[in-house]
Amino acid sequence: MKVSIVILFLSLAIAGWTQTANQPQFDIKDFSEKAQVAEWLCEYDRIAWVTSDSVMAQDKSEIARLGNEWFCFKRHDTWHAVYGKFENNTYDIVFHYEVKDGKISRSDQAVDTTLLNTYSRALQTSGQQIKALRDSINLRFNQYIRKNEDNSLSVWLMPAFQPNSVALYGGEFVYRLDPTGRRVLADESYFQKQFRGFKVDNPREIWLDYTEREKPTLGAVFFAWYYKPYFTKIVINTSKSTSSPFKSDSGWTWIHHEK
Repeated sequence: MKVSIVILFLSLAIAGWTQTANQPQFDIKDFSEKAQVAEWLCEYDRIAWVTSDSVMAQDKSEIARLGNEWFCFKRHDTWHAVYGKFENNTYDIVFHYEVKDGKISRSDQAVDTTLLNTYSRALQTSGQQIKALRDSINLRFNQYIRKNEDNSLSVWLMPAFQPNSVALYGGEFVYRLDPTGRRVLADESYFQKQFRGFKVDNPREIWLDYTEREKPTLGAVFFAWYYKPYFTKIVINTSKSTSSPFKSDSGWTWIHHEK
């Protein structure tokens, strides 16, 4: 989905609570960590969309060379987006864009070969984990990747905004891979066995059903933060609490209610 997301300071407001002293019921640390990742995913997504527009305006002979191994990464205050194809353990880079201070420019700056190969290999390895699912359904996914402090790689595969204007939730595929991108070290995926969705053409209050969970999943937090401009209210409904993005005069915040 093409959307301009303004990332604002994220504060966590807790309202309507009946907690016993020294016995917090809502895991604010867990939610804060997920909210920070969701914010980063939204920023990554924005860079991917604005640069993909530039890609589609290029010569068709160059576009024909592309594979599925496109990705973004940030160096200092500049985002980079690379588009190409990973084949025979080599990444053929076709387009390289830099985004800084809102300005997009095509770059001829060399990109580290190790980064290109490991990132694209990690995307291929992660994609294989859900190949059977993707082959059985006609849905689009977005991919995100980031290097961790220990040099392992995290990959997120999230349902994309679908061509029929439906925003999907209920499945998120999250992997941590070794530094080469060849081996999955951890699988933190979650799938409700079916995807659910909402059309975005009618602003209204919507509830995300996660009542089988005690805590919101990363995918739930990402969905609510990403699609908040499209609905009047988005509520993540778990067995223990509800969480909603809320727009105030000072920006967006989160409101949590314990049941």
